[in-house]
Amino acid sequence: METRLHLLDSFTARGSDGATYRVRGYEHLVRDDSTPALDLWEPTGKVEYRLAEGEPLEVERDGTMRIARTGVALAAE
Repeated sequence: METRLHLLDSFTARGSDGATYRVRGYEHLVRDDSTPALDLWEPTGKVEYRLAEGEPLEVERDGTMRIARTGVALAAE
């Protein structure tokens, strides 16, 4: 199954360390092979967030985002 990411949103966030970060939200898409002549993609319902540099973010149930590697909490500006 072929998948790809589609950029949904980009915004700045302030980290609990005082730094400003650029965050990007992506939705996962899967190729729709029902019509091979067309390049169709369908959303899977899965969304992920990363820093602009590509580092993954963890999103908690309450919506809090944290940098996975460091645990720095992010709040949208």
